[in-house]
Amino acid sequence: MSCPVHPKPLKNKASLLFTFFIKRKSWLNGLFERSYTMKTGKVKLPGIEIVVANELSLVKDIMVNKVDKYPKNKLLHELLEPLLGDSIFTTNGCQWRKQRNLLTPAFASTSIGKVFVLMKQATDDMRERLSKVEAGSRFDMESEMTFITADIIFRTIMTTKLSSEEAQKITSAFTRFQEQSLKISMLRMFKIPLVFSYKEHKRIQAAKIIRGALEKVIRPRYEAVNNGEETQAVDILSSLLLTRDPDTGERFSFKEIVDQVSMLFLAGHETSASALSWLFYLLAEYPEIQEEAYQEIKTVVGDREIEATDLKKLKLVNAIFRETLRLYPPVGFMMREAAEKVTLRDKIIQAGQSVVISPWLIHRNKYNWEKPHDFNPKRFLEKQKTPIKSRYLPFGMGQRVCIGASFAMQEAVLIITSVLQHYRVEEVEGFKPQPVGRLTIRSENGIYVKLFKREDT
Repeated sequence: MSCPVHPKPLKNKASLLFTFFIKRKSWLNGLFERSYTMKTGKVKLPGIEIVVANELSLVKDIMVNKVDKYPKNKLLHELLEPLLGDSIFTTNGCQWRKQRNLLTPAFASTSIGKVFVLMKQATDDMRERLSKVEAGSRFDMESEMTFITADIIFRTIMTTKLSSEEAQKITSAFTRFQEQSLKISMLRMFKIPLVFSYKEHKRIQAAKIIRGALEKVIRPRYEAVNNGEETQAVDILSSLLLTRDPDTGERFSFKEIVDQVSMLFLAGHETSASALSWLFYLLAEYPEIQEEAYQEIKTVVGDREIEATDLKKLKLVNAIFRETLRLYPPVGFMMREAAEKVTLRDKIIQAGQSVVISPWLIHRNKYNWEKPHDFNPKRFLEKQKTPIKSRYLPFGMGQRVCIGASFAMQEAVLIITSVLQHYRVEEVEGFKPQPVGRLTIRSENGIYVKLFKREDT
C-alpha cells in the first residue's frame, strides 16, 4: 500500500540555528534520515543535552526494568504544571505511587460495562450532529473528534454533558497551550530568558481557561462531599472525592482533585481525539480497508444499535485503530531524565540529563516493522516474528503505562463503528494533513473529509 503522509526527514542533522527555527513549530521537523534507524542519538543545545534511546533493549530498561533510574523529566513537569499541576502524568517516586494507588480504584469504574451507556449517549449525539452535515461537503473531522472525545470524558468522569460552546472554549485553549508550550520549551533549551517572551502569559491563561471549566463542575461536588451530601461513588469524580489516603485518612484537596481530573481529561480526550482524527483521514485514503471494516460491522452488529459485547468482536476495527496509533502515536516523544550517572551503549549520561523515548521513531523504524511507513492494519491480525509489545508503545510501557488504555480502545471502537455503520468517508480532493509534533501529534491544517450517508442504513 502507498505510504500515508508524514514529514519528510532532513538528509542530515540540522545546524543549531536551523534547529531553533524549525523545531519551534514542530518536533518532527528536526528529524533527519538516520533518526529513524539509529540506536541512540544525541541532541546538544545551549540549555540542555538530550539522548534519544531507540534500541528496544534500552527502551525496555528505561520504561520497565530500571524505571526508577529514569523518572519523568523536570522540564516536562514545568511545562505541564500550569495545566496538570502535580498529577500522576508528571510526578515521580513515592508521590507517583501513592497517586496511582489512589486513582486505580476510581478508574475501575470505567470498565466498559459501567460506562458504555454514557459513551453510547455521546455517540448518539454525534450521529445527530453528523446527520446535519451536507453530503459531500468538506467536513472538519478533527473538530468533531475533539468534541466527541471531550464529551465522553466529561460524561464518564463527571456525569456532565459538554455543550458545544464549552467544548470550543476548552479545545481552543488547549491548542494555544500546546503551541505556546513548544515555543517556551525551545526558549528554555536555548537558554533564552522567558522575559523576552509574551507567550508564557498566553500559555498560563490558556491553562486557566481549561482548569476553570473543570473547576466549575468539580466545586459543587467537592462541597457536597464535605457536607456529607454525596456518600456513594457514581462516577470517577465521586470516587476521587470519596477516596481517603490509607496513611493519613485525608481526602484529596480541591487542587489535587482538579490536578488529577485535568490529567484524566488530557490523557483521555486530547490523545484519543488526535488518533481518531488521523484514523478517519486514513480510512478516506484507503477505501478498500474502510469497506472491509464496514462489512465486519455489518456481520457483527448488523442494522441494530451497537452493544458493549460487540466491541471486542470487531477485530479489524480494533486493528485499524492500533495501526493508526502506530503511525500517528498521540504522544510522539516521552521525556525522562537520569536519576544517577548511567551509560546507554557508548553514551555516558550524567544525573539530571534528559533521555527521550520516541514512539514516533520506534514505530517507523524499518528494523522494528516491515514497511513501517505503510498503513497496514492486518499486521495486528497476523502472527508476528517478534512480540508486538516490545516495539509498540502508544500508551507507554511498564508500570507507567497509561491508566486509561483500555478505556481509549473501547471508546475508539465505539466511535469508529458509530460513524462507519451509517456513513462512508471519502477524501477531499487536493487536501493533505500536515503532521506537527507538539505535546501531541496533530495536523497543522486540520483533517477534512467528505461524508456520504450509506444507502442501506
